[in-house]
Amino acid sequence: MEGEYDVIVLGTGLKECILSGIMSVNEKKVLHMDRNPYYGGESASITPLEELYKHFELQGGPPESMGSGRDWNVDLIPKFLLASGQLVNMLMYTEVTNYLEFKVVEGSFVYKGGEIYKVPSTETEALSSGLMGMLEKKQFRKFLTFVSNFNEDEPRSFEGIDLQNTIMREVYKKFNLGQDVIDFTGHALARYHTDDYLDQLCLETIHRIKLYSRSLGQYGQSPYLYPLYGLGELPQGFARLSAIYGGIYMLNVPVDDIIMENGRVVGVKSKGKVARCKQLICDPSYIPNKIRKTGQVIRVICILSHSIRNTNDVKSCQVIIPQNQVNRKSDIYVCMISYTHNVAAQGKYIAIASTTVETAEPEKEIEPALSILEPIDQKFVTISDLYEPTDDGLESQIFCSSSYDATTDFETTCNDIKDIYKRMTGTDFNFEKMRRKNNDVFG
Repeated sequence: MEGEYDVIVLGTGLKECILSGIMSVNEKKVLHMDRNPYYGGESASITPLEELYKHFELQGGPPESMGSGRDWNVDLIPKFLLASGQLVNMLMYTEVTNYLEFKVVEGSFVYKGGEIYKVPSTETEALSSGLMGMLEKKQFRKFLTFVSNFNEDEPRSFEGIDLQNTIMREVYKKFNLGQDVIDFTGHALARYHTDDYLDQLCLETIHRIKLYSRSLGQYGQSPYLYPLYGLGELPQGFARLSAIYGGIYMLNVPVDDIIMENGRVVGVKSKGKVARCKQLICDPSYIPNKIRKTGQVIRVICILSHSIRNTNDVKSCQVIIPQNQVNRKSDIYVCMISYTHNVAAQGKYIAIASTTVETAEPEKEIEPALSILEPIDQKFVTISDLYEPTDDGLESQIFCSSSYDATTDFETTCNDIKDIYKRMTGTDFNFEKMRRKNNDVFG
């Protein structure tokens, strides 16, 4: 452990492992440490099932009906990958895809009036969808055509919309879209978790819908991918990338102190030994005096013996419950995967419901999601505080990630990574800089 490093990374969450891999590819000398004996940190996948029961301090362990505990890999934080999203680009550029195998998530659904509807993935589905009346379908089709044809470099494609001054609410009004259509467009297609975006400039929302459309076009069933054996495979893949480029990994190692000199990090002390560094990357748990609480998320892991009702018995899907449907300020999400992803015993399903906490009774807030999952064989409830750093790291050279939010794709995760990268290097994140270098480490 002792020695001189360019970067020390504390914690093996996905963000930390991706940054470790990037820095290693960029020829930085990296030491990566974690107090836990496993990869993933807050975003780990727990295996075997007996460990999940221990993690949540449930007595007695899993019943025999759950099958072999070794068949289970249960994510603590539920997220899917957008097929054309930033994380997939990171995986492709670094060739971490060589270590992983993915399956397409079978469907994307939205909750309306107590029922579950498939998010239309084709024009034909849109015309037959029960989400909209006939007049709404016609207007929605015009809106989708506008988004499809939109090109920032071709002002004619703007259809008279002033991108510098038009908020999204006004765009919806231009196309005469009703509230139900606005709900599933903004929350299922653009993937916003509140309605704050309605009063923001429209360009970002248009880009988000185009990203959804591009991702959907990759495989057709849904815009989402999920790795076999669980999300815990992702940080391990980037850890392997870092190791290939000389990064050193140490698990189950205590961090006794972060050593500062003149307000700047110079090293990390563990078991009486000091490793020196120029920069430090960490998750919020390592610097409790340099973070602030921004809210809470409730997540409920549910083990099922069935698919979610009204989803055509798919083996994997996302269900979004838009906030307006349940009189909330933020959406409720459900991610479901199953035995077909090598994360559960044969015939079993894992559905994870999550939302941003808004009241003093978070378990009541999540009830609309749990009601569509009944009957539930077993559930595991966690309420997590959300943190963000109070220090931008420019003086201290300590760069802390933010907690994982309730959203079910990795776009906000990747935005945090890109922001940290820019503060560390002084340059904008560039996917080309992540490309593996053709050297003899690959033979």
